[in-house]
Amino acid sequence: MSVDPGVEPYRWRWLILVVMIVAEVMDLLDASIVNVAGPALEKSLGASSVGLQWVIGGYALTLGAGLVLGGRLGDRYGRRRMFLVGLAAFTLSSLLCALAPNIESLIVFRLLQGAAGAMLLPQGLGLLRENFSGPELTKVFAVFGPVLGLGGIIGPVLGGFLIEGDILGLGWRSVFLVNLPIGLAALAVAAKFVPKKRGDRTVRVDVAGAGLVVASCSLLVLPLNQGQEDGWPLWTWLCMAASVVGFGLFALQQRRAAAAGREPLVTPALLRKPAFTVGLGGIALFFGGLIGTQLVLTLFLQIGQHFSAGDAGLGNLPLAVGTAIGGAVSGAFLADKIGRKVLQVGPVIQLAGAALLWFELDRLHTGSFSIWDIAPGVAVAGIGAGMVIAALFSFILAAVDDDEIGSASGVLSAVQAIGGSIGVALFGSVFFAQAKTGEFTAGFHHALIVQACLLAAFLAITFLLPKKGRPEDEQHGGTFSASDASSAGSGAKQDITA
Repeated sequence: MSVDPGVEPYRWRWLILVVMIVAEVMDLLDASIVNVAGPALEKSLGASSVGLQWVIGGYALTLGAGLVLGGRLGDRYGRRRMFLVGLAAFTLSSLLCALAPNIESLIVFRLLQGAAGAMLLPQGLGLLRENFSGPELTKVFAVFGPVLGLGGIIGPVLGGFLIEGDILGLGWRSVFLVNLPIGLAALAVAAKFVPKKRGDRTVRVDVAGAGLVVASCSLLVLPLNQGQEDGWPLWTWLCMAASVVGFGLFALQQRRAAAAGREPLVTPALLRKPAFTVGLGGIALFFGGLIGTQLVLTLFLQIGQHFSAGDAGLGNLPLAVGTAIGGAVSGAFLADKIGRKVLQVGPVIQLAGAALLWFELDRLHTGSFSIWDIAPGVAVAGIGAGMVIAALFSFILAAVDDDEIGSASGVLSAVQAIGGSIGVALFGSVFFAQAKTGEFTAGFHHALIVQACLLAAFLAITFLLPKKGRPEDEQHGGTFSASDASSAGSGAKQDITA
């Protein structure tokens, strides 16, 4: 619900925007800052390749699985209350991560941190809508993209700086401790200046549906993380089959809940729209490949080429710059001019960048490598990714009705995060299978082959999406619904996930 135009705007509303941005940036930093901590975790905690994949991907797993539920809880108990609870839990779990005595406890704390993020992030859009309206609200959404884009770019760079600087001898622990002063300051400001507003206790929380989502996602990611290490035993295949059954049961449970007059997590009508359903698959494929290859790039630089954490962080800049350029071109005019074709041109450019990167890797000579040897291929791939990132959500949302935008955008954001977690597990397994024998370049090559397959599947899916995207000002919905909260950062996150 937007602010009534006849009511005097809340005096401290711009502080609310600042707090929302801080919360989003904290999430973005934690999603990418740990990528450069692999060797430090291995040295300090004895982390294996599987442990590293869980530390990185586990956060995205619980974040994605809980986003829609977090939006519903905000509707029921009040967005301010859930924002404060989520922010406090996120800050506390960051401290627990920093204090983790072993890799097992760090993984558990990362899972908790992702769950806290799922409670925190969905409240942002609703709080902004409650305190801004009209042209001001448009300006608010315009601010999110560039600021959060910068947050995504500096994540690996900041992580590398903190680890390499070894401030007070903290090493990798400073990556998590950086959240403490930021989180406590944001918590103090939010508690004082975000106005209180009661939730709607008539809103039901679909606990059964949320449980099915968490179980199904876990059954999929667990074998992808552990399979390569254990030699792909029977239980890994049974788990993946069970995850498919779980998602099917979730869809059935949602339809039954709606038929019984209860409030499902996801509007069942969405799952009956072919373009939306295949769009979910497209998001999982695209972001799984994107996050996975970014992880492999960082691992290749650190483990294969012995880059320091700081240099590995800087090594991500060609990808970030390319993504920013592609996103700017796509968002400014190309998506409007050529419509759905932008989603087809983007993957083709990504594939061209991957092909160029393949040949750049073939020319490497031990002892003479620098990031500039592969920067052109990485940057070209980034440009293609940016073109897709800036436009993908709008074309999928064009397939849904106006009153379904809130639920649809929440689901898209959740699938984006879960896809990233799957990408970490899949690409990590592919890379480490070769890296264990010292074949780091071969590991990168194999990862590029997997990415090419995912991009080819994504490219085929784009032909089933609407030819025109939904305008930006309509992507947030006319009113705020429970699941709409989950899309609070989706538009901005699309600009930085790469």
